[in-house]
Amino acid sequence: MFDLIIQGGQVVADGRCVCADVGVRGEKIAAIGENLAQAAPHAKAIDARGRYVIPGGVDVHVHLHLPESATRTADDYDSGTRSAACGGVTTVIDFAIPDGDESMAAAIDKWHACAAGRACVDYSLHPSITRWPAHGREIKSLIRKGYPTFKQFMIYARQGWQSDDEASFGALEVLREHGGMLMLHAESSRVLDLLIARHHTAAQMRRHGAWLHALTRPHFIEAEAIERVIRWTRATGGRSFIVHMSTADGADLVRRAQHEGVNVLAETCAQYLVLDESAFKRKDGHLWATCPQVKTPADQQRLWEGVKRGDVCNISTDTCAFTRAQKATWRGDFTKIPMGLPGLETLLPIVYTHGVLAGRLTMAEFVDRCCTNPARVMGLYPRKGTIAVGSDADLAIIHPTKTRKVDWRRMQSNCDWNPYQGWKLAGFPEHAFCRGVQIVRDYKFTGQNGHGRFLPRELAR
Repeated sequence: MFDLIIQGGQVVADGRCVCADVGVRGEKIAAIGENLAQAAPHAKAIDARGRYVIPGGVDVHVHLHLPESATRTADDYDSGTRSAACGGVTTVIDFAIPDGDESMAAAIDKWHACAAGRACVDYSLHPSITRWPAHGREIKSLIRKGYPTFKQFMIYARQGWQSDDEASFGALEVLREHGGMLMLHAESSRVLDLLIARHHTAAQMRRHGAWLHALTRPHFIEAEAIERVIRWTRATGGRSFIVHMSTADGADLVRRAQHEGVNVLAETCAQYLVLDESAFKRKDGHLWATCPQVKTPADQQRLWEGVKRGDVCNISTDTCAFTRAQKATWRGDFTKIPMGLPGLETLLPIVYTHGVLAGRLTMAEFVDRCCTNPARVMGLYPRKGTIAVGSDADLAIIHPTKTRKVDWRRMQSNCDWNPYQGWKLAGFPEHAFCRGVQIVRDYKFTGQNGHGRFLPRELAR
């Protein structure tokens, strides 16, 4: 009857928490009930009494093997998906970003080549629209192939990634027609570039160092861009998704638009919930540089409120790891810092510790925002993001109170530092499974490269 039985845990899924066994056959969940071992006495059994059993986490915003600032992220599909596994994340969605005049299809092929034989957990891709209208002609065929979500950057002209208002408006129209969704990095480039140029002087850089990263990105840089996204979404009748929202202003705008019937969603990331801009005052503050940057404690509080209510629909990482040596190439020039933080291994522990254990979220809300809702929004539910008969056996077993100290030396990432170094976090998986295969045992990685599969997706119209 079963190959694996997880016995007696508190199973948390779809808003419920019940004490039950979970029976796995092959790659799928075959049964949820009591005393399942009676039907399969020879099945492998794991005692989950006194533990939570949750769906594997779904991180819909990661960057692995990404070229950036004349270098490449420290984590690829080997170390990055091992990090995911040891953090209880069993599905990641990366971004296939075209280079120069490259097509989106060609970029997708490159990212598949990076993942082939290396991914330890399942993955999907968001193609990035960087050339409009040329890339617009690919949307229909890519949606049919299982890529229903597309990314645009409202900044990054130097990298050749930037989309303007015409491209965003046009993409929303085309995606509305074919049932897709547009994801946007919302920052106002022209004013941002003005502020960066204004502060990009030797005297200012000597005086402020990495703090200039915060000075040149005031809150309205994100808020004004989100206002434009909402306006274009309303005008076109399209569907949009604000990635890595970092401000209270942005959260207010999104909530108001949702109440007005605009089809706009927004995520935030773990770092915006627990880190603040004081990090840039540190001697090594340049390590914390990411776009958008971490903001203030008041923004943290407002984002937690949005997560609690659900108008911030999910939490992800925007993981984009660079080593100390890579970050050091800034040499005092804040415009040359490789932007990004490692985060895959700490996503669930951060949200569990500072959300559930701190009383900000219920256990059901934690699972919804980190597992179920991201799967639902991205067209993976109920295959992923839930514990139900017929769903993939993606499972994480976590002790309700046991903590582990964050130490980059013991983590799977190739990054030689961690923004949460020394923090004591609960919520790391004692055991984890991806499609029925154990990838973590007693907090140690036991998976295999190549186990992860590509997941074609389809959004509900």
